[in-house]
Amino acid sequence: MAKDRSQRDEYTTPLRRLLLGIVVLCLLGIFLVWRIDSPRVERFRAQVVDTVVPSMDWAMVPVTAVVNLVRDFQSYQRLSEQNQELRSELRLMRAWKEAALQLEQENARLLDLNNVRLDPRLTYITGVVMADSGSPFRQSVLLNVGERDGIMDGWATMDGIGVVGRISGVGPDTARVILMTDASSAIPATIQPSGQTALIAGDNTPSPAVEFLENRELVRPGDRVVTSGDGGVFPGGLLIGQITADPGGRLRVRLSADFERLEFLRVLRFHSAPPIEDSGDIVGPRRPETAIAPAEAGDG
Repeated sequence: MAKDRSQRDEYTTPLRRLLLGIVVLCLLGIFLVWRIDSPRVERFRAQVVDTVVPSMDWAMVPVTAVVNLVRDFQSYQRLSEQNQELRSELRLMRAWKEAALQLEQENARLLDLNNVRLDPRLTYITGVVMADSGSPFRQSVLLNVGERDGIMDGWATMDGIGVVGRISGVGPDTARVILMTDASSAIPATIQPSGQTALIAGDNTPSPAVEFLENRELVRPGDRVVTSGDGGVFPGGLLIGQITADPGGRLRVRLSADFERLEFLRVLRFHSAPPIEDSGDIVGPRRPETAIAPAEAGDG
């Protein structure tokens, strides 16, 4: 066994050396040919390139595929990064869009408040609805204006279109508004164009009931309802809503104010008839006070 191995080594070692020498000579020859500046050698080099290079396309296919794969992977990474950036920008734009829509809605409501035409003698204060302080049995909201702003009990409140309610409870910086839908709300009203008077009474439903109507035959669904000003509760001519009828045939009022989105309210400064301080001219002269006689006091 050892003898056979030594014999193989005797044959293969010279063969390896011979092949290595041939390869070195070939490389040296190629180097010399490529370095010689001669027209004949140049033509020879061109022929070699034209012959060898086209036949090597098959060998470049895997290399080209690997290069394309690397490029595609790099492109995918860039697309992924751009996608993440676009998603972040989209979330930011959605937040800005939501903020812009909210500002637009607030601006529209404020413009609606400014577009309401009121009696020039009436002045107003605009307040922001802070919270809904109501319950299923009592419907009210809180405003961020109070005694420091001159708010008084009983004053009417409106949104951009119609009457919302009246002030009921005033603190230093806040005021509570009883909505027209509350069961304790009752507002004298006039139905146009018939001129019928009625009382718009809340019953904790979105559409208050029409009560104490003089002649129902003159009233039709769609008729306009405004405050009458009777009793000095509210100023006259403020829009309340339109007449409608429930399935039972009872007349109700579809309120013009948007009670689902109350954000700003206008509080109307309305001073009704001044309180009577001197009633002498109405109920007769005041009876003079009679002093107790000293004699009667002495008898006592």
